[in-house]
Amino acid sequence: MPAWRKPATAAALLAAAALTASCSAGGTAAQGQKDLPTGTTTATPQAPTITISPAEGNAKVNPDKKVVVTSEGGALEAVTVNAGDEQLDGTFNTDKTKWVSKTPLKPSTGYNVSATAGATTATSAFTTVKPERPLQVIDVTPHTKGETVGVGAPIIVTFNQPVANKATIERALEVEAEKPVDGAWRWIDDTKVIYRTAKYWPAHQKVTFNARITGIKGGKGLYGVKDYNATLKIGAKQISKVDVAKHMMYVYKDGKRVQTMRISAGMATTREYTTTSGVHLTMERGSPVRMISPGREKGDPGYYDVMIDHAVRISNSGEYVHAKDNVWAQGVRNVSHGCINSRPDQAKWFYDNFQRGDVVDIKGTNRELEWNNGWGFWQMSYSQWKKGSALNGKA
Repeated sequence: MPAWRKPATAAALLAAAALTASCSAGGTAAQGQKDLPTGTTTATPQAPTITISPAEGNAKVNPDKKVVVTSEGGALEAVTVNAGDEQLDGTFNTDKTKWVSKTPLKPSTGYNVSATAGATTATSAFTTVKPERPLQVIDVTPHTKGETVGVGAPIIVTFNQPVANKATIERALEVEAEKPVDGAWRWIDDTKVIYRTAKYWPAHQKVTFNARITGIKGGKGLYGVKDYNATLKIGAKQISKVDVAKHMMYVYKDGKRVQTMRISAGMATTREYTTTSGVHLTMERGSPVRMISPGREKGDPGYYDVMIDHAVRISNSGEYVHAKDNVWAQGVRNVSHGCINSRPDQAKWFYDNFQRGDVVDIKGTNRELEWNNGWGFWQMSYSQWKKGSALNGKA
């Protein structure tokens, strides 16, 4: 090769080397950019926060307090509130960030709460207070095992303590019938409340009464400690109609006359000896029943002390439907001290076939049965009866 060409070739080689180096450098720079951070940050999610009320360790919780569980930062997945083997019911709000118990707590009871939201679990254990005065139902009348009652029967509920918060307690009293009719409670005093229907019960059905008073506040320091339930069996529609002026009594069963009785009623020489007119209910029976003239002593005019067979009480003022062997007067004259007496065999039939709460409707005298004389509750209009309710008759 000519000498003058050699430098050019060397220069070309140097240029090619430089170009190769330049290409190599470019590849290295691109790789380095790929390894650099992109600028995106990944944060760890914060766990939800759960709050439970009543708080852990609280030993003075009132039974009417609600259990409330709330969650911030996530929905509640599960909430359980237990007292031994029993579980307390509750409801979630729409987005499940809050749970509230539905029923009152039991007095003198320990509760355990557990709640979960995402990765968070919280618990609480608390105890309800012991009532200063425990409230219970001590009697429901008429309600005897195996008993069938009449279509006029009331439901008389008696408590062991005076109730101050009547509306609250009345709201916890439930009456459910297979054949429903309107009805309302009426408070007779602070310990007694009575349920009466607007019309007679439809015959041949069952009626269930529930007093769901556990944990319900009835007054200062007064809480229900036990629920009560009873089932009443309503029997045939038995209505007896007594016409004092005609000295007759007619007994109807489910609309059909089943007995015609000649009777003698009160002689009406005094108010005391005047049979009361109005709607009576049969209350109890006895055979014999000792009857003593009220307010009189032996030797006084009008005094009597006798044993009477097959007597069915229809008021608290001493009126009965009973047996009396004075057939000469029955159907003819009123000679009794206020009772309805009839022939012994017919009185026994009535005694054997009556149900507590059967209707005995008497007319023909100038003395009206008082609504609170025995079970004279049907003497009061239903609109007036409802005024005795703490809930304005909304049973």
